[in-house]
Amino acid sequence: MIGDLLRQPWPWYVTGPLVGLVAIGLLVIGNKQFGVSSNLRHLCAACVPSDVAYFKYDWRRAGLWNLVFIGGVVIGGFVGGVLLANSHPAAITPQAHASLAALGIHDFAGLVPRELFNWHALLSVRGLVMVVGGGLLIGFGTAYAGGCTSGHGIAGLADLQLPSLVAVLSFFASGALASHFLLPLLVPR
Repeated sequence: MIGDLLRQPWPWYVTGPLVGLVAIGLLVIGNKQFGVSSNLRHLCAACVPSDVAYFKYDWRRAGLWNLVFIGGVVIGGFVGGVLLANSHPAAITPQAHASLAALGIHDFAGLVPRELFNWHALLSVRGLVMVVGGGLLIGFGTAYAGGCTSGHGIAGLADLQLPSLVAVLSFFASGALASHFLLPLLVPR
C-alpha cells in the first residue's frame, strides 16, 4: 500500500503545501538562505585549504544543514529513481508528446527520453554540448542571479524578494526559449 503511494505522482495540492512548509520552516528557524547552488561553496570551504579568502568562514555553522539537505536530495533521488522506479511513461501533454515525436523522440518509457539520456548520446558532439554547455550556462546563471531555482523559487519568493521574482521569471522564460529554439538543434536525428 505505502509502496504504491510512493510509486505514483503526487498531486499538486499535496506537494505544493509540503514545499511551502519547507519555506515556512526556514523562516521559523531564522535561516532565509536556501538552495542547492550554495552547497558548492560550503563543500569547497570544507575541503580547500583555508588560505583562500572566499572560503574563510565557518561553513559548519553557515551550511552544514544545507549540505545534509543536498545529501538527502541525492539519496531521495536514488530511492525515487532507482528503488521505487516505475515503468510508466512520464505524464506529458499530448501536444508535448507530438512535438517531441516530431523531433525524433519516441521512447517515453521512463522518466526521461532514452534518445537523449544515454551513454551513446552523451559521448556525441551534441551530447557534450548539452551536458557541458548546459552545465556552464547553469553555473553562470546561478552565479549571475545570486542563487538557483530552488533558492529563488522557494525561499526568495516566500520572503517576497523582488530579485527572486525577476530571477524565477527569467529562469522560466529562458527555459521556454531554449526548449523552443535550442532543443531542435541538439536532438539527434
